[in-house]
Amino acid sequence: MTGDKPGEKPSDKPGGKGSKITLPPVERLLGVAVSALGGSERPGQVRMTQAVQRAIDAGDHVAVQAGTGTGKSLAYLVPAIRHAMITGSAVVVSTATIALQRQLVDRDLPRLAEALAPELPHEPDFAILKGRRNYLCRYKATAGWPEDEQDQLFDPREVSATGRMVQRIQEWAESTETGDRDELVPGVNEQAWRQFSVSARECLGAQRCPSGAECFAELARERSGKVDVVVTNHALLAIDAMEDFDVLPEHDVVVVDEAHELVDRVTSVVTDELSGPGVGLAVRRVAKLIEQATADRLQESGESLESLLAAAPAGRVDDLPQVLGMTLAMVRDAAAACLTALGPRGSADRGGGQARDARDPEEMGLRKAAFNALDEVHDSAQRMLDAFGHEREIDRAEVVWLLEGTDRRPPTLRVAPLSVSGMLRDNLFGDRTVVLTSATLALGGSFDGLARQWGLEEPQAAAEGEKAAAPAGWSGLDVGSPFDHARSGILYVAKHLPQPGRDGLPQAYVDEIAELIESAGGRTLGLFSSMRAAKAATEALRDRLGVPLLCQGDDSTMLLVKQFAEDEPTCLFGTLSLWQGVDVPGPSLRLVIIDRIPFPRPDDPLTSARQRHVAAKGGNGFMAVAATHAALLLAQGAGRLLRSQNDRGVVAVLDPRLVNARYGGFLRASLPPFWNTSDPDLVRGALKRLANG
Repeated sequence: MTGDKPGEKPSDKPGGKGSKITLPPVERLLGVAVSALGGSERPGQVRMTQAVQRAIDAGDHVAVQAGTGTGKSLAYLVPAIRHAMITGSAVVVSTATIALQRQLVDRDLPRLAEALAPELPHEPDFAILKGRRNYLCRYKATAGWPEDEQDQLFDPREVSATGRMVQRIQEWAESTETGDRDELVPGVNEQAWRQFSVSARECLGAQRCPSGAECFAELARERSGKVDVVVTNHALLAIDAMEDFDVLPEHDVVVVDEAHELVDRVTSVVTDELSGPGVGLAVRRVAKLIEQATADRLQESGESLESLLAAAPAGRVDDLPQVLGMTLAMVRDAAAACLTALGPRGSADRGGGQARDARDPEEMGLRKAAFNALDEVHDSAQRMLDAFGHEREIDRAEVVWLLEGTDRRPPTLRVAPLSVSGMLRDNLFGDRTVVLTSATLALGGSFDGLARQWGLEEPQAAAEGEKAAAPAGWSGLDVGSPFDHARSGILYVAKHLPQPGRDGLPQAYVDEIAELIESAGGRTLGLFSSMRAAKAATEALRDRLGVPLLCQGDDSTMLLVKQFAEDEPTCLFGTLSLWQGVDVPGPSLRLVIIDRIPFPRPDDPLTSARQRHVAAKGGNGFMAVAATHAALLLAQGAGRLLRSQNDRGVVAVLDPRLVNARYGGFLRASLPPFWNTSDPDLVRGALKRLANG
């Protein structure tokens, strides 16, 4: 799956479009790019570019923390493009968010390619590549295909809305040139889109599919195999690294931007789930292809599972109850019987003995969908059974938990690994150079916390110019930020407030928020640890404050952020996505309020299991998992304040534990180096001066 190995000469790669060429040093290319784009040289950007180039040359890995305003995209793209030119091998850039993907493809890469073209053998080219489910399947859109009915919608208005979305997709399918779901604006829900897309495992394959020559996913992959830079996402990067089939083109260098999200995205990819309706979907897939009695056996096992999960308490399952073990085994065995009845994979013979032409694509599609659904049911049930039976906690590798059902989702059993470090170490870092970068990587002042989660060993010395001792070596580098945090921002911790409890937002917190917002004249982003707290604060303050107050959920998040940015006095309250997804430079944002340290919920099944596992191995589970999680989110939230050189303001943390608790020092060391105070009068005065200035 990889291209040239570290140390291989460019001329050794036959046919590479960059063979036997000499290019300017990376510092010159960066200077050309910065000058052409109208920027100015930033020391942190130069240091990062040099560090990435050294890692590529040595075949090592490097983690670079680059604060807002560093220009990290250019810092890694310039050496990446240079390497692609020399070797003829694509470089993969992986991001966590669609917003950054679009920024790279629509803005950064086109401008950079044009700027560097005179210095290079040809103008750099690039492409975006997503998972197959993100592209419209031409064959599924025009042929008979088993319908997805897992998510039943009982509200007629929602059914009608989905029907209108389906019609819109059908109309769009006639004109789209890429088949990329993101082109559909406004977007459509999952139920509508599933009727027009397939997973990699469901796909018939370009050679067998009647629409294979026009397949949008195949065309996107073909384009990606001919370019210098392939932009993708963390989920697809994980699938490419861990599956038996190749998804991405050959590459020997990967840049992981927004690397602080890598572990969570990979964990999501390797999490399996099982529910009664999920088993029912597999039954519908296979029912017409095998004898009724065999399909009925799977149906009965799914109904037994559904009844059992409906009566069971939600949460982590530490010991396998006998009845659950028996039910999972029944589901597994029934799925195995259906797989056997389907016959050999790739054959179009019916399980009941009725032969069909093996070249019949409709029959192939039905069988492929049936095999895929049955495999998921069988493998998930087996994986859940395998998660139990260990004598010692240290031997446990996975955690199983029950997700409570809602009006829109049935009770669902899930299984996930306690750690993805081994997977990443073996499959992502094994035989390629990996560059990991983000504004937030050095938690508590050290890269070690995230490095352990990535599966990297203790870091090599970060001295510039020094090579690591082995191909698997890595170094960490913090290039800082061009912002003068101590002069531009204040970190205010309200240590006079009571410690937050579990009974909602204390009145003292509401009063403190009101006084801060009044001093700032609005212009506030309120980041809350739960939607319940955000809504409680909104209800308590909307009529009390003399400025507009928006709350996440009032409208689409994108529109709320736009309204917040365009009207200076407006305030915006919310949770989760706002902690990392808001970029509002200028006077519209002068105050960031964080209601409490964003520790994960104590009853979160995966987080609590990971803490316990670390403790069983002799580590500090709280610091390694909960505190690291909190430090990451806290740093991301505080990073919303300064988005340009002229920004000024205050980050106000209402939770006194940030200065009073033993772990407070670790959390504060993860934050940008603001000027610190706990004096409310001083902070209110500073905010008033900013509002009047």
